[in-house]
Amino acid sequence: MTKHIVGISGSLRKGSHNTLLLQQAQQFLPKDYQFTLADISQIPLYNQDDESNLPAAVEQFAALCRSADGFLISTPEYNGQISGVLKNALDWVSRPIVQTPLALKPIAIMGSTMGMGGTARAQINLRNLLFALNMDPVNRPEFQLSQAHLKFDESGAFTDPNGLKILQQLIENLAVKVGQR
Repeated sequence: MTKHIVGISGSLRKGSHNTLLLQQAQQFLPKDYQFTLADISQIPLYNQDDESNLPAAVEQFAALCRSADGFLISTPEYNGQISGVLKNALDWVSRPIVQTPLALKPIAIMGSTMGMGGTARAQINLRNLLFALNMDPVNRPEFQLSQAHLKFDESGAFTDPNGLKILQQLIENLAVKVGQR
């Protein structure tokens, strides 16, 4: 039976290293896994008043999340936190009106930054949020990529051999967790 992994990038930037990492990560999924990269760019700011008439982008994102057997999030670090756009998207799909499609599902997280911190603080922030969302995280290995601009070639391929090994292990651990469900 085919398993479905949904990737979510916390960056909307064209050429985002977090989006590139998600695209790279799918090569490590087992052959019988499907990968879909979510588009969260059109999701409006969360407003509980809008729950009575859900915006189309929210309905589409919630349906995609309901179809997922697991998730992979790659987050940048903005002021020591996850991005507002990522938090907003996760807030929308945490609501009962969309059937809380994230609850109890496996998730792996990673992140990249052009600075030296490697998204460590953002990932702590995200792990706290995943606990509140009642998700089932892959805890190891941690993947925090610093100086990302030096670790991709002109075509967008991730070129760091040690980073590729860690990324592969993270994806393999996610696949095991998803496969156990």
